Amino acid sequence: MTAQQIKFVKDSLQAAVSAGAAFNMNPSVILAQAAFESGWGTSNLATGSNNFFGLTAYGCSNQYWHGGKTAVNTGSYSLDFRRYDTRKNSFLDFARLIRNNYRIAWQASNNPEAYAREIAYSPYISELNGDDRETYRRSLVQIEKTVQAIVAFIS
Repeated sequence: MTAQQIKFVKDSLQAAVSAGAAFNMNPSVILAQAAFESGWGTSNLATGSNNFFGLTAYGCSNQYWHGGKTAVNTGSYSLDFRRYDTRKNSFLDFARLIRNNYRIAWQASNNPEAYAREIAYSPYISELNGDDRETYRRSLVQIEKTVQAIVAFIS
């Protein structure tokens, strides 16, 4: 475990616990997915927009996402991502999304390996963006183990 990984878990643990409690989801899989999607909290979306999951700005605003957007230019096109007021709102909105739109993964969240398989092979992942489902699955499983070790270390 690195200093950045420990810092990320310390800074995000309460947000993950709150989101897990609000949406009946395992906080460690929420943290693992945030760590993977945000590079342990170092991505531009995480640091500049409190978006730790790479959620795009589609859909209606809700109690966690108030409609703020951040445009990201990929070179060939621009894509709008959600901008959150707080880290906690990012985590809550993610857990809400998983519960509402990815029910099989949500139901498996207490089994990190099953959750990783369900989310990796769901429409959450887009192979059109160059995502590799099996690499995503394996990465989530490994990161969740690292998250668990860090939580044990800082407790």
